[in-house]
Amino acid sequence: MNDVKLFDTTLRDGNQARGLSFSLDDKLAIARLLDDFGVHYIEGGWPNPTNPLDVEFFQRARQMEWKTARIACFGSTRRAGKSAAEDRGLSYLLEAECPVVTIFGKSWDLHVDHVLRVSREENLDMIRDTVAFLKAAGREVVYDAEHFFDGWKANPEYALSTLRAAVEGGADWVVLCETNGGMALPWEVERIVAEVGALLPGVKLGIHAHNDTGSGTANSLAAVRGGALQVQGTINGIGERCGNANLVTIIPNLQLKMDLPVVPDLTGLKRLSVAVWEIANLAPDLRAPWVGEAAFAHKGGMHIDGVLKVSRSFEHVDPAQVGNERELIVSDQSGGSLVTARLSEIAPDLAKTDPRVAEILREVKEMESEGWHFEVAEASFHLLAARRLGLFQDPFQVTHYRVTEEMGEVATEATIRVEVGDQTAHTAAFGDGPVGALDAALRKAVTRFFPALESVRLADYKVRVLDGRSSGGNRRGTGACVRVWVQSTDGTRVWNTAGVSENIIEASWKALMDSLYYKLLMDSKPGAPSP
Repeated sequence: MNDVKLFDTTLRDGNQARGLSFSLDDKLAIARLLDDFGVHYIEGGWPNPTNPLDVEFFQRARQMEWKTARIACFGSTRRAGKSAAEDRGLSYLLEAECPVVTIFGKSWDLHVDHVLRVSREENLDMIRDTVAFLKAAGREVVYDAEHFFDGWKANPEYALSTLRAAVEGGADWVVLCETNGGMALPWEVERIVAEVGALLPGVKLGIHAHNDTGSGTANSLAAVRGGALQVQGTINGIGERCGNANLVTIIPNLQLKMDLPVVPDLTGLKRLSVAVWEIANLAPDLRAPWVGEAAFAHKGGMHIDGVLKVSRSFEHVDPAQVGNERELIVSDQSGGSLVTARLSEIAPDLAKTDPRVAEILREVKEMESEGWHFEVAEASFHLLAARRLGLFQDPFQVTHYRVTEEMGEVATEATIRVEVGDQTAHTAAFGDGPVGALDAALRKAVTRFFPALESVRLADYKVRVLDGRSSGGNRRGTGACVRVWVQSTDGTRVWNTAGVSENIIEASWKALMDSLYYKLLMDSKPGAPSP
């Protein structure tokens, strides 16, 4: 098993995902990312007048230089009753002028009999003629045997004859498609691919799997074990229904677990995954294998202690190999090892046996029982710990605030009184809603004392209603707590803070205050980590 090639169909099959539609610029940007990463084939779409965007994609692609990728267009075998030369659909493929053409044809006799409604011999002629026509035009031809595993289980002799027809036409690749995504499990895929390989010696086989049973990645890896040398899939597994086999998961498994190098550098994997999510305007999967934010996140105290001592005791690879990073999560399950690790840059001599560490852990656990969530508010944890260690004192105090909203008014007004030492500032500001008004008034009050806070901006704001508990942990029905999460930035760094209260304004206020305090902590401690 060697020389495995990656065939990406994000721009064609992936674009069929529910709620997703790539623009021309989106497709070109993703194609460039794939080429930079080292993908061997990029399937751009189906060029015909009903898909003008795909036609334009191939026009633009012809004008671009590609480092590693070969651009492929997609289409079907010729129609029944026409020669390949007479079939307008095939001429559109040639007019796209891409070096690779992917053609799909029917392998399942059910489809031949009841969908195409042609004789089985005619179907074989359609496959053979189409491939031969495209080969005569100088194209590399990838033949996708649609619904192959269904066909093999129903009528293996006929399914194999469809592959032989493609080989007789001169196909460079014969790809076995698990189109329904639920007709074969990994051990079946490995066996069937191996059986087909033995019956078609010398033919380069590929796998195209869907994920309707959650087996898309496993089926693809099993096919490689069975002898497949091309793996088709999409970035992040996007695609119709439950999606396609996920190349972001397949690639590191091939390279790091099966010792089959397929790309020159895996460290750009997470960046590729996140970039495609961004272009698709979809949120990245937090728990995605290899590249998710939680993929190398450790929360349990024993796990954290172990990974700090010997990383491979709780990590299957170094996260840096795929462009990810380890995250040690502060929570009510945390131990002293985590506290000292998280604070090593601002308190390098702090030992986990220090009684202050136990006190910090006790307070974290108490606060999380009240609804705080330090997993997504690491800046609030740093402030809590720095205060308890005597490394930070709040440089200003808000002694009064008021928020006023009037029916029919476009803006909300907030007034604030701040004390800095023996000086007092009393300011007012308008904003779009109470949080915006408070944020504006607070910054207006403190920036004359702390000019560095002028750079701080509210980047994101979320509210979650907790489970009907008051801040004391007792159920209170309508007195439910809310947890506010605020993301702030100074243009260079990004940090998250939180606030919890039965009052949404107060919870927001706590999170906003911490966001400014943390900026001052970072500035006073140049080595302080950015969470």
